[in-house]
Amino acid sequence: MTKILVVDDEKKLVDLIKGYLEQESYTVLTAFDGPSALQLAHAANPELVVLDLMLPELDGLEVCRRLRQFSDSYIIMLTARAEEVDKIVGLSVGADDYLTKPFSPRELVARIKARLRRPRTGPTGSAEPADEVFPPPRQVGDLVIDEAQHEVTRNGEALALTTREFALLAMLSRHPGRIFTRSQLLEGVWGMDYFDEHLLEVHIANLRKKLGHNSNHNQAEPGATGTGAGSGYIETVRGLGYRLDKRYAQ
Repeated sequence: MTKILVVDDEKKLVDLIKGYLEQESYTVLTAFDGPSALQLAHAANPELVVLDLMLPELDGLEVCRRLRQFSDSYIIMLTARAEEVDKIVGLSVGADDYLTKPFSPRELVARIKARLRRPRTGPTGSAEPADEVFPPPRQVGDLVIDEAQHEVTRNGEALALTTREFALLAMLSRHPGRIFTRSQLLEGVWGMDYFDEHLLEVHIANLRKKLGHNSNHNQAEPGATGTGAGSGYIETVRGLGYRLDKRYAQ
């Protein structure tokens, strides 16, 4: 059975969420502080973690960071603080989604189901079927993207990309110059028809930081906008979406 870890220091809320999830036949584990959550995650390896931002001993952001060192479980963060910075920071440390309190338990269940539509990968992000056919490694600027090995390297050094960052880059790099709408990227990487676009924007921003600039291109491409334009790899096409710089088309 699918295991879900619910972490919040509000026992009544934890019990409420647990009741709704058990009605959907999920196995529910609970924790009320950061250290206990990490211990349970190590021991039980849940498919998804519902994680409150404000926790005793270790806050939700630190728990999220530590989880990402050994687990690729989906993480949905809960926050009572509506400021946009909390949501963005939460996603930047590896969370997949967030909900602002108060929220409907039914909405949380719906989001959990959406996350679990696709089988989760392991910590290395390499749980693809053994017989799946991958394209050969391809050179993109000074990067080499190897989908079979789930690896991106620069000058032989692997870049530390998360599973979804890798999936975004792989999707964009298969068709350099093609514009992907936000909904297409969300569907392709997260497996849903629509989701909060902040989720995509934060992952794109993190990916751009990790990719840096291509030393072979120093001039800005006309029409490129946003962080990472010019000598970067991923262009923002205003009002449309994103694309891999068309100079990498072969």
